[in-house]
Amino acid sequence: MGKLVIVSTPIGNLGDLAPRVVEALAGADVIACEDTRVTAKLAARAGASAELMTYAEHNEAEAAAELVGRLATGAAVALVSDAGTPLLSDPGYRLVRATLDAGHELDAVPGPSAVHNALVLSGLPPYPYAFLGYFPKKTGERTEFVERYGGLGMTTVVFLSPHRLKDELAALAEAWRERPAALCREMTKLHQEVIRGTLNEIHLAITERDSVKGELTLVIGAGPEPDELGRAVALAVQAVDKGLSRKDAARLAADEYGVSKNEVYKLLVTC
Repeated sequence: MGKLVIVSTPIGNLGDLAPRVVEALAGADVIACEDTRVTAKLAARAGASAELMTYAEHNEAEAAAELVGRLATGAAVALVSDAGTPLLSDPGYRLVRATLDAGHELDAVPGPSAVHNALVLSGLPPYPYAFLGYFPKKTGERTEFVERYGGLGMTTVVFLSPHRLKDELAALAEAWRERPAALCREMTKLHQEVIRGTLNEIHLAITERDSVKGELTLVIGAGPEPDELGRAVALAVQAVDKGLSRKDAARLAADEYGVSKNEVYKLLVTC
C-alpha cells in the first residue's frame, strides 16, 4: 500500500528547508502541489525528481481520486502547498480523508506555518487561539464573520489579501475597533514587517500607503470580557431612553467600551 505524506515547506525563506522535507520530497514518486512552477524550484533545491501534479481548488476532487489510485499501486505521494503547512486554508483535506477512507497510510512532516510564526511575532497571548482562515470577500459574509467570532475569548488569526487589504482592515476596524492586533507581512523574507497597535491604528497606517505587497497574516487580541459588553449594552439602553436611535446608541456605547458595535446592537434590539 502507498503512503501520503503532508509536507510543510518554507513560508518564504528557502534557508528554512528542513532535512526531513528534503528526504520526503526526494523519496516521493509524486508531489502534489498548488503550482508546479513554484514547487519545481523547491524540488530542485531538495534534489527531488518526482512527478509534479497540480492539486488545487479547481481540480481537487479529480486530483484526489487520481492520487488515491496511485496510492493503491504502492506509490509514495507528497502533498505540499506553495508555502507553509498544507490544509491550513489550502487544499488537501479532501485528499487526507480519501486516503484514510481507502485504508492507506498517512504521515506528516512538520515545519513552517504562517499562523504559528505570526502568533510568536505578534506580542499577543499565543494561546488559546483560533485560526479562522481567510477573511471573507463578500460584504454579507464579512458581517456574519465579525458577528460570529467577535465574542471569542481568545487570540484569533486570519489571512488577508494584499488586493483587498484596506477594505478588509476597514471592515475589521469598524466591527472590533480597539482590539489589539499585529499585521505580519512577508514573514521570514528580506522585507519582513510587523505593524502592532489597535485595529484602528493598523487600518490608519495602511491607508497612508499607496499599496501593500506580500503575504499577510493578522493576529487579533481576544474579544471583550462579557461584563464589558454588558456595560456597553446598558449604556446603549440609557442612550435610547434619552432619545437616541438604536444605531447611534450602539455606536456610542461601542466606542466608549471598545467593543463591537454589531454585538451591542444585536443585544440592544432584544432589550
